[in-house]
Amino acid sequence: MSDNIHIINAMDLGNFQVLIIFSDNTRQTVDIGDFIRRHPHPQYNKYLDAKRFKKFSIENGNIVWGKNWDLIFPIEQLYEGNIV
Repeated sequence: MSDNIHIINAMDLGNFQVLIIFSDNTRQTVDIGDFIRRHPHPQYNKYLDAKRFKKFSIENGNIVWGKNWDLIFPIEQLYEGNIV
């Protein structure tokens, strides 16, 4: 993966899964809900509410949740489709 790869779009697929589209046109489906359930924390758990979850945004080439980036993942992990 090139250092210049970034996220250009993301779509909620339901069930806390997101289709992420990268700048090289790679598409990856990532199960964010699985990560939250495996790493319980009040800062993350609130995003198991479907309405909150859907309010992610793309900022600085990454997908983030919350005004203060409560939830953000390394691009490399998203690109591989496996967040740990």
